[in-house]
Amino acid sequence: MRGCYIQGKNGIEIGDYTQISANVGIQSAKHNLYNLRDYTLCKPIKIGEYCLVAMNVMILPEVELGDFTIVGAGAVVTRSFPEGHCVIAGNPAKKLRDLDPSECIRYKDENEYIGFIKKEKFEQYKRKYLK
Repeated sequence: MRGCYIQGKNGIEIGDYTQISANVGIQSAKHNLYNLRDYTLCKPIKIGEYCLVAMNVMILPEVELGDFTIVGAGAVVTRSFPEGHCVIAGNPAKKLRDLDPSECIRYKDENEYIGFIKKEKFEQYKRKYLK
């Protein structure tokens, strides 16, 4: 997405059907305070399925967001919300409300993609370009 900054030194997992809006920052590693060219090892960031990360959000290292987490515009996510099914916002992000899991729809698109590649063509692409 346009204007996003994604630093994945410790890994980032983003679930299916999750939407990342413009100008989102996701930073998976902390700087070593004694050597700013180095990073501290920590857990990867995990963002579940069917989440929405609105514009200008910053997600910091070790955060886990469960399925159906809605992150309001401009939020700074400093801690995890692994249970999901909630709306969070603010700086630092706090839970504003819970979502009823029975109301959350797990849809599937007719034509599935991995990135911008149709799912049925991905294995061929992987063999040719991802060594």
